[in-house]
Amino acid sequence: MAVFALLLASCVKDELHDTPHPDQGVVSVSVDYPQGAEEDDYTVEVDGKPLDEGDNASNPLIPGEHTVLVYNTPEGFTVTDGIAYVERVDGTRALTDLIDPLPETLYSGTKTVTVVADDTLHLDLSVAQRTRDLRLELTVTEGDPERIASITGILSGVAGAYDLRSETLHGEAVSTAPAFIRNGDKIEADLRLLGTMGEAQVLTLTLTFTDGQTQTTESDLTEALAGFGSDMTEPFTLTAGLRTPMEAGFSASITDWEVVDGGHVDIH
Repeated sequence: MAVFALLLASCVKDELHDTPHPDQGVVSVSVDYPQGAEEDDYTVEVDGKPLDEGDNASNPLIPGEHTVLVYNTPEGFTVTDGIAYVERVDGTRALTDLIDPLPETLYSGTKTVTVVADDTLHLDLSVAQRTRDLRLELTVTEGDPERIASITGILSGVAGAYDLRSETLHGEAVSTAPAFIRNGDKIEADLRLLGTMGEAQVLTLTLTFTDGQTQTTESDLTEALAGFGSDMTEPFTLTAGLRTPMEAGFSASITDWEVVDGGHVDIH
């Protein structure tokens, strides 16, 4: 009887556990990637610490709340301490804040989870698109478009960084220089932006004519871009007319910006 009692006490003392870490828990992350995405292009972090490449489970964690973050680092972006920065491009000394007008698409997702001791939490996490395609389309409604030798532009009041953890725009408003192309009487430029920032968004357009003369015109896009952040997955197209001088003493001007509903933008 004494031996039986000793064995019984030993069995009661040896507790059964579900994991090798009974005082801690683990998060196992399954990411719902965008169609066509490569998993190797994405980083998964738990509490700011990236998981090893190819590993979808965290190290053992103390019970309580923990934050999971997943994001890609597309061309044209740099991610530092949870902030995705659009890379700068070369500009004039007066415009040192110019950012890449057409980086690749940024995706991210984050969630706060509760970890339980001696358990593995299986988390399905989806990512959202954080950049939106923007097309600017101008039609020459007055003057000879063939006189236009080149077009350059600066769009101010755009976002240059995104806080992946708080899912908000970050930093100060910056500017970008979209590449304008003329095809007949059409002048177009494609951009990919995190969003707008600051009090106003202003497009400054400089036209160089075949005779060597130049003209600069400004156009306020603040109202036209008011709905830019509503649905990042749908392309956003703005159209307007461009009047060019037909004789000396007249200035170029941009008129009647309109948002094209359901406009398709094919950016390569």
